[in-house]
Amino acid sequence: MTTIRREVLTLPAAQLGPDNPLPPLRPLDEAHRIDDRDRAALPRDMARQVGYEPLRGLLPVRVRDGYGRSRSPRALDALVIENDRLRATVLPGLGGRIASLLHKPTERELLYVNPVFQPANFALNGAWFSGGIEWNIGATGHTTLSCSPVHAARVPAPDGGEMLRLWEWERLRDLPFQVDLWLPDGSDFLRVGVRIRNPHERPVPAYWWSNTAVPEGRRVLAPADEAWHFGYDRRLRRVPVPESDGADRTYPLNSVHAADWFYEVPDGRRRWIAALDEDGYGLAQTSTDTLRGRKLFVWGSGPGGRRWQEWLTEPGTGGYCEIQAGLARTQLEHVRLEAESEVSWLEAYGPLDADPEGQWHAVLRAAEERLERALPRADVDAAYTAWLPYADAEPGERLATGSGWGALEALRTGWKLPGTPFGESTLGEEQEPWLHLLRTGYLPEPDPHGPPGQTPVARPWRDMLETAPATPETEYHLGIAQWHAGDLAQAVRSWERGIEGATERWPLLRCLALADREGGHPERAADRYADAFDDLCARGDGADGGEQWRAATAALGREAIEALLAAGRTGDARAVWERLPEEVRARGRFRLTEAQLLCAEGRRAEARAVYDEGFEVADLREGDETIGRLWARLTDEPLPARHDFRMRPDAG
Repeated sequence: MTTIRREVLTLPAAQLGPDNPLPPLRPLDEAHRIDDRDRAALPRDMARQVGYEPLRGLLPVRVRDGYGRSRSPRALDALVIENDRLRATVLPGLGGRIASLLHKPTERELLYVNPVFQPANFALNGAWFSGGIEWNIGATGHTTLSCSPVHAARVPAPDGGEMLRLWEWERLRDLPFQVDLWLPDGSDFLRVGVRIRNPHERPVPAYWWSNTAVPEGRRVLAPADEAWHFGYDRRLRRVPVPESDGADRTYPLNSVHAADWFYEVPDGRRRWIAALDEDGYGLAQTSTDTLRGRKLFVWGSGPGGRRWQEWLTEPGTGGYCEIQAGLARTQLEHVRLEAESEVSWLEAYGPLDADPEGQWHAVLRAAEERLERALPRADVDAAYTAWLPYADAEPGERLATGSGWGALEALRTGWKLPGTPFGESTLGEEQEPWLHLLRTGYLPEPDPHGPPGQTPVARPWRDMLETAPATPETEYHLGIAQWHAGDLAQAVRSWERGIEGATERWPLLRCLALADREGGHPERAADRYADAFDDLCARGDGADGGEQWRAATAALGREAIEALLAAGRTGDARAVWERLPEEVRARGRFRLTEAQLLCAEGRRAEARAVYDEGFEVADLREGDETIGRLWARLTDEPLPARHDFRMRPDAG
């Protein structure tokens, strides 16, 4: 019989720490943007979807950058779904990630399993970790839910057993989604039913990619003769498969630099992808046709890719690549989900045994025949049809609790979403002010014990804020919602009105400072950042208050120093630096800031000494070349390996 049970997974783990309390107002700097020179050569449907409402910013979510790199044993809540053939271990507190998929008859792990939990700055909003199977929804990139809890419960399965349902409210696009996992008795394949719903009265851009990490010493097979190659130079080009630029790119280590290969699977062809080791054993993923895209991601064999692989785990762990499946041909696209509609499909994950060596078409044909024997395509379609009536089944025993944002939206709209309830019992402190606004028409007095909370930015919340009494707290949140909507001038007016009567001015000053910097007024931005930091420090909470105040001091101090340096005011930047708590200045991120400050002051030897002493920027962003560029300003020597995170050929 298939069973679902709770377990505890203990492994070396870094603490996530507090979220950044400053609202993310700056435009999104996402690595997966296409160079405009390549748009004209794209197929018409791809070009349309590449241009369809790409994400411009992160609101309403917060950036998760409070983690470090110190790891200690930590117990993670896990849910295990198991039959006599497979055992899947799911982490409901970390986005519903499948951390392990073990084939019991052979005692072989089908996934790349990371032996540690080490967040890194790869999700759209920061914290993400490598390994397993992740569910990416929202927009191009790793989901903002990568390190967040999701709801989980038992539900009836089509075969009379039980399914494990995961569900949450995705806040970037305001879409509820669910992932149903089940293992029919005697099956070697985990079934995964996925549904995204658009309850709005307007179309919404949708995005989904299921990313599976597997050991990189494999050959990756997908039924395609062409692929779209995308690298960190942001160029997209069509290339042949398996060989391009003189090497067989279906072997991950044959590429030097990190890159994506989005396979052109012909219409009518079965949708599948596999990664097989030299003995011909590995993992296959297949699906119904709605999940059309297939992709290989590699880190490459170059020093930058090797350094990132080390960064994401512990020394001595083997590397990985990712095989992926998505709604569109590439991850640069979003698909239109019509008003009051939904999209759903079924995926299957299990072992495949086939010879990966030989002529490409012969290898594909043999592997596809083995897959058809193991799990016929018709059976996948039949499983999807059988699952659909159960997608609305009400959850039974609750096994994990996600956020309260879905409950807040359900209360506001009255939407009934069978199968994915967002009950009032899940509302928490973050939602309390907005529940108060919803029920009374005004925001309560702000909590004096922490920085301002998050701001829902959807149009209905903006309308409520516009009609609420104009307190400084209301003007602060209204300005954020207006900024998100693109009404930048009105946002500035709201913040300026709010600051007139505010006793705590730094949150509004920071918003105005950022608006000045984005608007091309560096001197005024520097003045306002300095004033905001003075106002925050006057509270006396930065060093001795709670972790949210320390997080606010660190985040505002970093932004203030950047703005002051951009305005050429090194003395004022140094003054901010010296007022930061010692614990903050010792962090790797701020050691890099110190080196930048020293360089700006002309103290190049001291800046170089910071590198020699060593530092680790825990929240170093994917594709960020700041460390290498600063090093090049300080010396002509090669960049030390420990600082080499370069992901493209011509990175300095």
